[in-house]
Amino acid sequence: MARYTGAVCRLCRREGMKLFLKGDRCYTDKCAVNKRNYAPGQHGQNRKKLSNYGTQLREKQKVKRIYGVLETQFRNLYEKAEKMQGITGENLLSLLERRLDNVVYRMGLASSRKEARQLVTHGHFTLNGKKVDIPSLIVNLGDVITVKDRSKSSTKFKGLAEDTSKTSPRWIEMNLENMTGKIVALPTREDIDLHIEEHQIVELYSK
Repeated sequence: MARYTGAVCRLCRREGMKLFLKGDRCYTDKCAVNKRNYAPGQHGQNRKKLSNYGTQLREKQKVKRIYGVLETQFRNLYEKAEKMQGITGENLLSLLERRLDNVVYRMGLASSRKEARQLVTHGHFTLNGKKVDIPSLIVNLGDVITVKDRSKSSTKFKGLAEDTSKTSPRWIEMNLENMTGKIVALPTREDIDLHIEEHQIVELYSK
C-alpha cells in the first residue's frame, strides 16, 4: 500500500473528527470538519450505523492516519506493544508517540506530523549528536534531539526560537533557544491528548 497523497481533509471528514493533519489550518474556520461535518463522497450524509467490526476498523484507521503510518508499520508496532509489559493498547500509543517524527511535532518544531516527517527525512536533526533521517525511529529515555547547526539559521527555525507560545509535553524537556529536546520520561496514556479508544484496536487484532 502506497502512502496517501490525496486531500487530507477528506480523512478527517471520514473519521468524523479533526485529526490535525494540516497544521494551523485545522484551528481556523477553514477546517473542512467545521464546514462539512459528514463523511466525503456521494453518500456521505447517509452512512449506516457501523457494526462492531466496522467500529474497530475505523478506530485503527483513525490512529494510523493521525500518526501517518502504513499498515505494516502499524502491525509491527502492535506486535511489539504486545510483547511489552503493561496494557497492549497503551503500549501501542506510547510507541507511536515515541516515533521521531511525532517527537519533533510534539517539540513544537513542526505544524503537523507530516511536516515533521519531511523535516526529519531532509536531515535537519541529530539524535544524541548523530545525524538522523529516519522518521519511524523510536526514541528512548535520555535521548536528545537537536536541530542541526546549519538548519538553525533558516527562517523556519529562527521564527520558532522566538515563539514563546510553543509548549511541549511533560515527557520532553524542551530548550527552544538551543533548539534541543530531551526525553525525560516515556509517554503514558495520560500524556496523549487524543480521543482514541485503543481497546477497539486490540480487540480487532485479537480476532
